Amino acid sequence: MIRIAIANQKGGVGKTTTAINVATALAATGWKTLLIDLDPQGNASTGIGVYPADRAFSSYDVLVDKKAVADCVVPTSIPGLDLLAATVDLSGAEVELVNADDRAHRLRNALRDDSGYDVCLIDCPPSLGLLTLNALTAADKLLVPLQCEFFALEGLSQLLTTVERVQQRFNPDLGIIGIVLTMFDRRNRLTDQVSDDVRSCLGQLIFETHIPRNVRLSEAPSHGVPALIYDHACAGSRAYMALARELITRLPETRKAA
Repeated sequence: MIRIAIANQKGGVGKTTTAINVATALAATGWKTLLIDLDPQGNASTGIGVYPADRAFSSYDVLVDKKAVADCVVPTSIPGLDLLAATVDLSGAEVELVNADDRAHRLRNALRDDSGYDVCLIDCPPSLGLLTLNALTAADKLLVPLQCEFFALEGLSQLLTTVERVQQRFNPDLGIIGIVLTMFDRRNRLTDQVSDDVRSCLGQLIFETHIPRNVRLSEAPSHGVPALIYDHACAGSRAYMALARELITRLPETRKAA
């Protein structure tokens, strides 16, 4: 199973929207996909139609109580896509795990049995705390959504420093599979400036596909479905399908779904 953490400690960059729609696109193209919600707000869970009443178990139970992932996942309305949901209990997990010897490896250990999934996407909280550390320690790859604004560049620098530390101490195999520019608006000259600066610094790490500002992407979560289902023809949905296709080309050939 290929494990991809989707992380950025800055909030509001389209991280959860990216997780939901890339997971949906991968499932639609034949990948058996698991989406893990590690954000106590549970937005990925709600945005894909799994509401609090449907969350008997969650990622909290996996991290704190060491329940098996297979016993905690729930199917979604999208064929080929399962969810390990989040609940508000997750907000206390960092405090409960702070003295545990294996506190950074709980998720990695839980995912050793991949239960037949081809790919796992982990939606991280907007912070660089213990939950995100668990995701980075468990992941093979990191996908970074980056909003096209000045302060996002500062956040990216901090995240890259954290990735280096994780590689040194917990997960030497962690690599960055790519950075996707989100909330892209050609009418704003700052957008082009940020895009040019990031591409000049990070080159091929930046996905060619960028995600535009699109009202349909904002509307879809309130209906409990990904934008790809809410309006598959909108600019945002088309961009996420293109991103998924580009992402697949960066995944190991030998581990692709049949």
